[in-house]
Amino acid sequence: MNKLSDIGLIGLAVMGENLVLNMESKGFRVSVFNRSIQKVDDFLSGRASGKNIVGTHSIKELVGTLERPRKVMIMIKSGDAVDEMINTLIPYLTPGDIIIDGGNSHFPDTIRRTAFVESKGLLYIGTGVSGGEEGALLGPSIMPGGSKAAWQFVKPIFQAIAAKVEDGTPCCDWVGENGAGHFVKMVHNGIEYGDMQLITEAYQIMRDLLHLDADEMHLIFKEWNEGDLDSYLIEITSDILAFKDSDGKPLVDKILDTAGQKGTGKWTVVTALDQGIPLTLIGEAVFSRCLSAEKNERVEASKILHGPGPEFKGDKVKFINGIKEALYASKIVSYAQGYMLMKAAAAEYKWKLNYGGIALMWRGGCIIRSAFLGKIKEAFDNNPSITNLLIAPFFKDKVEQAQSGWRNVVSATAINGIAIPSISAALSFYDGYRCEKLSANLLQAQRDYFGAHTYERTDKPRGEFFHTNWTGRGGTTSSSTYNV
Repeated sequence: MNKLSDIGLIGLAVMGENLVLNMESKGFRVSVFNRSIQKVDDFLSGRASGKNIVGTHSIKELVGTLERPRKVMIMIKSGDAVDEMINTLIPYLTPGDIIIDGGNSHFPDTIRRTAFVESKGLLYIGTGVSGGEEGALLGPSIMPGGSKAAWQFVKPIFQAIAAKVEDGTPCCDWVGENGAGHFVKMVHNGIEYGDMQLITEAYQIMRDLLHLDADEMHLIFKEWNEGDLDSYLIEITSDILAFKDSDGKPLVDKILDTAGQKGTGKWTVVTALDQGIPLTLIGEAVFSRCLSAEKNERVEASKILHGPGPEFKGDKVKFINGIKEALYASKIVSYAQGYMLMKAAAAEYKWKLNYGGIALMWRGGCIIRSAFLGKIKEAFDNNPSITNLLIAPFFKDKVEQAQSGWRNVVSATAINGIAIPSISAALSFYDGYRCEKLSANLLQAQRDYFGAHTYERTDKPRGEFFHTNWTGRGGTTSSSTYNV
């Protein structure tokens, strides 16, 4: 009898194929299935030729090749297709078998699916997988959550194929119950939106205000990648700026300025709104992509709406260092906001998230991997109950050191009419967060004036609410108090 496979995988697109090859390279026998059967045959005769990979032509055949408890990983488009595949799989599985969704599913769907699959006597894992094509093949960041009982069976496979940090620790560990894994992956993707937007804003300042060319910016990003900003996204930005088209000119200059998005950034912002968390920087990053998509309108508006023409007078070297400081300080704010959202969701869904461990999972393999993440882990190792990363000594000092350059850059871009929504939003959040008394007292008075929404007083204990008859025409009845 042929040896049974350690795991099965459904969906041989880019990520699926590469994960299979990664698993096989670590000594695991993998069975594969794809809705288009020809894809299976092409894979077996191509990249999988001669490897310990079993091709199957039906779900029933796939399940029959797996050792128990059977582990079936789905790598297909998120949404209804995942529910359909789960319903197709269930009749062929027996109690204790495990279904794994490795796609970019929305975490509420994973919460629902975990409960449904468990009601059938099976186990379910929803796992984030980050790192793109290269990560899937050579070692991604993996963020699993769902049925805790399933973890012991998938842990050897997941931790073997995951990226490793310098000491060999895998960038994969159990995140939490039901949708926790996909939630953390969603926040990762939101932070990725923010990181990319911050980098592109730094690029635009250098291009449009300092009038640097792609080769000059390539050298700047290359230098930045050797210091505090050492990261995958800074590295690839340097590479992109150096890349020449067939005519010898920078390819980046020929790419249309309209950005796409698949929705995970939007999910992060909507969730932040639901939780009442000021995720301002990532929100601006998402809206910036939306604005970029309005290319035709922007072209027309540029002919009608006028502002100052960019003109830089000053020390370019010093200003470029200020851009670096603005980028780094804004990055700190982005992660601080992301961790605020994770803490709020953990309380809401009763997850026990390991915040330092999450930083470690993001330390290698994934798109936002950077040296910076090691400092986040250190912050939580030093103080697991820290309220906000901005207060951690390392980050507090870094932001204070960067403030002068950060403020100078935001001021200069405003004066010269260059939009940097995420860097500006980061500075506004920082100033708001450190402000003992905001202007919301007036806002709350307005709410009470027109809607009798009540207010608290500075000379009374918190939790006591008051209403004023501001016009003399109102009554004493007030609205109930609540927060959305």
